[in-house]
Amino acid sequence: MIRRMQGGFGREPLLTYEGYLKIGELLSLQQSLSKPPDRDELLFIIVHQVHELWFKLILWELDHAVESMQGGQPRRATHHVRRVAEIQRSILEAIHILETMSSADFLRFRDHLNPASGFQSAQFREIELLAGHKRESVLKDHEGEARKRLERRLAEPTLEEAFYDLLRKRGIAVPRAADGLPEDERRRRAVAALLPIYKRSDEHAEIFDLAEALVAMDEQLLLWRLHHVTMVERMIGSKVGTGGSSGVPYLASTTKHRAFPDLWALRTELTPGAY
Repeated sequence: MIRRMQGGFGREPLLTYEGYLKIGELLSLQQSLSKPPDRDELLFIIVHQVHELWFKLILWELDHAVESMQGGQPRRATHHVRRVAEIQRSILEAIHILETMSSADFLRFRDHLNPASGFQSAQFREIELLAGHKRESVLKDHEGEARKRLERRLAEPTLEEAFYDLLRKRGIAVPRAADGLPEDERRRRAVAALLPIYKRSDEHAEIFDLAEALVAMDEQLLLWRLHHVTMVERMIGSKVGTGGSSGVPYLASTTKHRAFPDLWALRTELTPGAY
């Protein structure tokens, strides 16, 4: 229930900061499993809860970005994607707060986490699916409402698909996956279709800005993964992950995906000139 301060005789109580933000409930959610509570477990819990809150906002913004692209509004989509990139920068900084723990600090309470693991974050998996890293194997670690959300994401268009649909509506003939082209030929044709946006960026300003915002978002996701895997290696070395994964090797394998591989590839084809 939202707490309200008394607003005067016969008036509704005034809304308070604490009531609006549910501060009491929020601060009750950090519950250590170590007994007595380890001095660093609270840090670990809060950093991960903050990640989940940011993931919620990222999904909100990306859903609106897709909706804007589908509605033919590239400037509005760019606004949402740029906001996501700024959120990602904040999350990246949060990883380094965890590094204020030493390996020995973390190992004091790490066993209490078994068999939970960060790869069970359904919201992060949703972000991955929106970014085009689609695979049904993500479903095995989830059930109930989380699994239903992931199933919906698997059936929804990715950010790249929404972007390419927008381009086709504007006469830019990016090939479709359904065309059945070999991947190298599909990539060649896609890059050829995208190059004029970069060579004549003033003519395609709205699309160019959106494309660069998407790449910036993709870059921030990659940087988060790279910093995360390095932090984990610093903390646990080559130990197996708490959820049973291979740990660092598994995390390192996730750094290979690009949400917009064609937008990355076209940079190789750009040549000096007045664009």
